Amino acid sequence: MEVGGIQALRRWRAEQLGRVGLVPTMGALHSGHQALMTRARTESDLVVASIFVNPLQFGADEDFVQYPRPIEEDLKKCEEAGVDFVFAPALAEMYPSAPEVRVVAGRMGAVFEGAARPGHFDGVLTVVAKLFTLIAPDVTVFGLKDIQQFVLVKRMIADLNFDIELIGLPVVRDADGLAMSSRNSYLAADDRARALAIPRALDAAAEVAERGRGTAEPSAGGGSSGGSTGAGLPAAVEAAALAELESAAERGDLEIIYCSLVEAATLQPCPPDFTGSALLLVSATVGGAHLIDNLPLEF
Repeated sequence: MEVGGIQALRRWRAEQLGRVGLVPTMGALHSGHQALMTRARTESDLVVASIFVNPLQFGADEDFVQYPRPIEEDLKKCEEAGVDFVFAPALAEMYPSAPEVRVVAGRMGAVFEGAARPGHFDGVLTVVAKLFTLIAPDVTVFGLKDIQQFVLVKRMIADLNFDIELIGLPVVRDADGLAMSSRNSYLAADDRARALAIPRALDAAAEVAERGRGTAEPSAGGGSSGGSTGAGLPAAVEAAALAELESAAERGDLEIIYCSLVEAATLQPCPPDFTGSALLLVSATVGGAHLIDNLPLEF
């Protein structure tokens, strides 16, 4: 496994033949990241993992300086996952000066995480576009825990004509149900127990959705209505998750940032009679850590 910055990457990339897969990361790797690397290996001949804490996606009051950077441990995890090249550039390499030209995330980048963290997705898409340009991957693998990020990267690939296949890997969870995240390292033991209200909220929503699908009314011609779940089910699903989170908030376990059921393709709120692919998006602050999670649903 080779490790280096921009010049080392360019030398290495020029010598390679075959399909290249990219897994972009900010380090502080866990087994969820390794699952992305393993999937990239199945989709390509060579795997590049990037490790770069991108300042453009952090707000003024966020944790850029405190963000964990256990580089030696990260390199071991990359090697275990069969990575061929770790792109670990210095900050001055990626941004020799403050960038004047950036990618703008647009409407879908201004809601949810984008509303809670203004400019966040502009920074994400700018650095991802730089990685795509530098590494020229054939395929890239992203985790679906950051589902809004995935949707925006998918749109950027289409809008900017990147010839790259995008693959999303389902959320990887610890045994207690909490979605794996580098920011989980901020959680003390009691905070982690409080954070479990988030997966409980998703479970409550999934249960309501399943019950609703089981009680869908027949169509006028008799028989099934083809997957329609009846008016109001999206609101009931969202309400079930919100009730669990509000209960936790009343106990002082967390602060709710958002809890919304949206159309997967547009990130717009689901209407009462919605049918199709949806996402339940949840974010909360627990013990000072900003946590996100989501649940894909079909109506």
